[in-house]
Amino acid sequence: MEIIKLIVNTVNSLLWEKNILVILLIGTGLYFTYKTKFMQLRLFKEVATSLFGKTTEEGRSSFESFCLGTACRVGAGNIAGVVVALSLGGPGALFWMWIVALMGASTAFIESTLAVANRKKLDNGEYIGGTPWIIEKKTNKKWIGIIFSISSIICYIGVTQVMSNSIVETIIGGYSGNKIYLGIILSIISGFLILGKKDKIIDSLNKIVPIMAIIYLVVVLFIIIKNITLIDDVIKLILTNAFGGKEFVGGTFGGIVMQGVRRGLFSNEAGSGNAGYAASIVHIDHPAKQGFVQMFGVFVDTLIICSATAFIILFAHNNIDPNLKGMVLFQKALEYHIGWIGKPFTVVTITLFCFSTILGVIFYGKNALNFINPSNKINTIYKFIMIGMIFIGAIEENHFVWGLADFGLGIMTLINIIAILPLSGEALNLLKEYEISLKEKKYENTSEIKVK
Repeated sequence: MEIIKLIVNTVNSLLWEKNILVILLIGTGLYFTYKTKFMQLRLFKEVATSLFGKTTEEGRSSFESFCLGTACRVGAGNIAGVVVALSLGGPGALFWMWIVALMGASTAFIESTLAVANRKKLDNGEYIGGTPWIIEKKTNKKWIGIIFSISSIICYIGVTQVMSNSIVETIIGGYSGNKIYLGIILSIISGFLILGKKDKIIDSLNKIVPIMAIIYLVVVLFIIIKNITLIDDVIKLILTNAFGGKEFVGGTFGGIVMQGVRRGLFSNEAGSGNAGYAASIVHIDHPAKQGFVQMFGVFVDTLIICSATAFIILFAHNNIDPNLKGMVLFQKALEYHIGWIGKPFTVVTITLFCFSTILGVIFYGKNALNFINPSNKINTIYKFIMIGMIFIGAIEENHFVWGLADFGLGIMTLINIIAILPLSGEALNLLKEYEISLKEKKYENTSEIKVK
């Protein structure tokens, strides 16, 4: 066990603390931004409307894929991660989160488009795919895909525990309660949704994701309107802190940038390969269109949800204790804006964000397991293990298991980037083809399959 811990800690230190993955992801985002000719800006209208294609009664829609991808991106990190970025990097960290989202969107497009173009059709007419299938089809090296899949499952086990613990700690922190009882409740609800011949994960996320987004954004919109006169000052504060002022002169400029970059990358997950699992399920007429959907997910995650969290805090920064950290800072900022309702709002928001992430990563892990072995018995065992992880995460903080999440995500990201960089030509050609089709109006918003 000690050897395993040493390996996990060494790999995590190398990939995350030494910023190897951060540099790799930034470089990849810049490269794909250049190769796609800044498609984030050129094609923003098409990206923003990519969700609203017509669907048929058969197959998964772009909206369902978007909800699945968003469920995994949007979690406690959209609140806690932003709070950490602002606490350690100052308001300017938010600006660098925006930049990372804009660059990472091109990476999300490439990996998602490749996932659709290289997916596998199952006997029941549904599709399955992602980085393992891309690797197998393009390189004929299934063993690399298996390593990626195992890393995925390891990551999702850790993420499940983190999210479960976040839900329980938030509830107890707000209203008290018993961890064991709360863990049992979470496990039962999760079991109901994921067990059985046909799990209800995607159908559930179709309801949870829009609800949690609407609830959060309505409150944020109220706060923005209430503080409308402060917007100019907050924007100026963000830009000043990001580029200059005493922070730059004082030598902390690098820290500001790195906090924004790291938290942005961790939040939107572009480049990790996770989005490929969600992208590949959709019934759509061109792979590039699904790449647009996942790009939009990156925008929603960072430019909307993370920004909303930051503005809640920054609007109140002169009226709350500057020494507050973490979720306490977020909750006190909410209480300043909306009074007593801030506490229940925090509990509801964290619960919805985290529970949707749990469902999403369980679905992702099931796909990863199917690549290794599609046995129904193994799949059922996996689901029971994940239910057990939910319960264990609810009753205790296991930092080693949480470290496994970083370990799995790090290995996934490394393999994914190495795989998609040399294969990106296919996605770039599909983008050119789709742009021509947009001009000719060849592809309508339909779910008909026209790709292999």
